[in-house]
Amino acid sequence: MTSGPVRTKLILLAWPVMLSHLLQTLYNLADAFWLGKLGRQALTAPTITMHVVFIGVALAMGLGAAGTTLVSQYKGAGREDLAAGVAGQLLTLLTGLGIVLGVVGFLLTPQLLRLLQTPPDAWSMTYDYMRWIWAGIPMLFAFTVYQGVSTGLGDTVGPMQVNLISVVLNVILDPILIFGLGPIPPMGVVGAAVATVFCRGIASAIGVSRLIRGRGGLRIRLSHMKPRSSVVGRILRIGLPVGMGQMGTSMGFTMMIGIVNSFGSAVTAAFGVGNRIIHMATVPAMGLSQANATAVGQNLGAGDESRAESSVRSSLLIIGIILLPLSILMFFFGGDISRAFVNDPTVVALGRTMFRITTPSVFVFGFLLVILGSFQGSGHTMPVMVLNMSRLWALRVPAAYLLAYTAGMGAMGIWWAMFLSNTVIAVAGWLWFRTGSWKRKGGHLVRDALEAEAIPVSTDLD
Repeated sequence: MTSGPVRTKLILLAWPVMLSHLLQTLYNLADAFWLGKLGRQALTAPTITMHVVFIGVALAMGLGAAGTTLVSQYKGAGREDLAAGVAGQLLTLLTGLGIVLGVVGFLLTPQLLRLLQTPPDAWSMTYDYMRWIWAGIPMLFAFTVYQGVSTGLGDTVGPMQVNLISVVLNVILDPILIFGLGPIPPMGVVGAAVATVFCRGIASAIGVSRLIRGRGGLRIRLSHMKPRSSVVGRILRIGLPVGMGQMGTSMGFTMMIGIVNSFGSAVTAAFGVGNRIIHMATVPAMGLSQANATAVGQNLGAGDESRAESSVRSSLLIIGIILLPLSILMFFFGGDISRAFVNDPTVVALGRTMFRITTPSVFVFGFLLVILGSFQGSGHTMPVMVLNMSRLWALRVPAAYLLAYTAGMGAMGIWWAMFLSNTVIAVAGWLWFRTGSWKRKGGHLVRDALEAEAIPVSTDLD
């Protein structure tokens, strides 16, 4: 990412990330499609679970983003030895956190469902589904390490290949385990959860084995996994703001689920399907955000600030071209897309209204995701936390409560709260970006690492 045509390099790096995000989304979409055949109560299980579990997953994603930032800057500076140290520490840290979180979430599942006002007709199914997903969290965390480190190295094809393998297995196993086949009894909602956990385990095993065997000039050794406070400190300093911001966002979504659930399972189903479709539409922005973070990190590590700025401009142009037709399709055909998942007239009508209101804000939110990649790649992650937290807690949750309950707008108030929060934060993110605070002195993270290891700092980093 430090030489050659910027736009071409971004596209080459971004498309596997886009496909990886899309494949990850297919985990939930496959569950939603097949469970929808069992009724809207079964569809409620993955909808509620996704938002609750993501509170913990967000922390892993934040720390994985720190891995991408550090590895990309060390790669740009030609210090693969420092990159391997980060990868080893990240694997130890996230695997331990995953085990702790999985156990705690498994034990607290009943309390979580009561807190979220889970509809009584969906309680049992959601309970079983959520407990299985908590059990698979350590494996998901381990795969996050592989994905973050590989992206920092500029290898986005590897994680995409692993995602493809796991998703294909999941698509095959879902209907077999849900409805049964031959000697395999029908497991219903539990079958969907078992398929997801099994496939995530396969993905994490492949990813970690690749890091240990060596890939992209980086190989994790046992010595890299021994806890080192200086390296862990750098990971936490960069990753915690991202993770806290995403955790805050996820907790906000969990609060939103509580509000949504109070209007019944039809609104919950429409909200769940709609969010999955919106997530798919923003996948290109997620891919370009990660590609942009890698480009910014590697070029700042190499001391080329102008090329980092060129990466940001090119990323914004590309995402605008991609998102415009997708937004038009969602606006006019969102209701029809919802029908493919749940052929319930009430759910389809709610989904159509949701897309008509929220789609314009999804378009502008895509630009914000790319901008957040610039902050992440530079290691200046505080804006990521502030913007993500504000979108849900300062805007969406209060607006949803006021519009849905106080103003008596019901589900319509929830859709308008989504529109307002996305639009206002996108504008705020753009204004913050324009101040130039994301631009940091090239190589500063490399310098910090060398100084911490008592290695002489080359004047090339000045």
